[in-house]
Amino acid sequence: MVKAIQVGLGHWGFSWTKEVIPKVPSIHMVGYVDANPDAVKRVQTELGIDEKRCFLSLEEAAKGTEADLVIATLRTEAHYPVVKQALELGFNVLVEKPFASTISQAKELVALAEAHNRILMVSQNYRFQPAPIAAAELIGAQKFGPVNLVSIEFRRHAPSQGYRYWDMPDPLLADMSIHHFDLMRMVLNDNPKRVSCRTWNPAASPFGHHPIGVATVEFEKGTIVSYRGSWMSSGPVTPWAGEWTMDCSEGEIWWTSRDHFMGKAGPDRLMTRARDAQPEAVTLAPIEFADRTGTLAAVAKVIESGSIPARFSSGADNLHSLALVQATILSASRDGEWVEIAEVMA
Repeated sequence: MVKAIQVGLGHWGFSWTKEVIPKVPSIHMVGYVDANPDAVKRVQTELGIDEKRCFLSLEEAAKGTEADLVIATLRTEAHYPVVKQALELGFNVLVEKPFASTISQAKELVALAEAHNRILMVSQNYRFQPAPIAAAELIGAQKFGPVNLVSIEFRRHAPSQGYRYWDMPDPLLADMSIHHFDLMRMVLNDNPKRVSCRTWNPAASPFGHHPIGVATVEFEKGTIVSYRGSWMSSGPVTPWAGEWTMDCSEGEIWWTSRDHFMGKAGPDRLMTRARDAQPEAVTLAPIEFADRTGTLAAVAKVIESGSIPARFSSGADNLHSLALVQATILSASRDGEWVEIAEVMA
């Protein structure tokens, strides 16, 4: 059992407390932390958490418990100071994405985790789904040879779907596209080299910042990804992971994942088509722990075993996903000029 303290019990954190953490048997909760007494009171009254396990600061929780892991589920701007404190106190850390607001902060946290010999994992929950895992394995095995072109479409109409973060800066690239960017890296087993991106805000949009964007991403091995995302689309809704077409030299892989919409849920889907042949549906292997439970189970297993599995989203690995987000934002600010990932990483 991995003993854990959760820090951040607000709207999203409460979802972790109620819906995610109880589903992972290897996690034993010893503490819950939030600086807001109302948030602490809510987990006590609604979930029956013992008040002796509740604290107003991580420092208090560290003194009052014995734990191996901090689960950081706070707002983005609080990630850096809390993760830094947790690592300095000797905890392993699982933190929601993005794990820092800047590359320099992220690099500091990665170095701190290494210096203290602790695990720092970023909860890139889209990695823990059957379709992207299967796609990564097909690409890795060169099922249809080298990848020529990847096309990704993400379409949602935020005003009719209960979206509420109208004033968030970069609501597409920073809040949503980071999932797609991280999946690009995982499925291709490659890192981005440079990107060109344009974003805009259409007429009658309730967004304060740009909810639509297109990007061309060039990867180090030469693969080009064409990405199109919109929070203001009137077209058919895509699953949260988007719709992926991966054109290879000897065939095509099409897949989509996280098909949840307005109370409905559908399975991941993946199809293959050899060149000049008919498409074939692929039966996807179920996974024991999916989505956010997958990230939590994964970090618990690493802490217990000391072994890092393939496709593990460590802080060091996730630097490249964060850098791609920052590079697309920078490119958009420069009217689509190509931005080298190396520039952002520096």
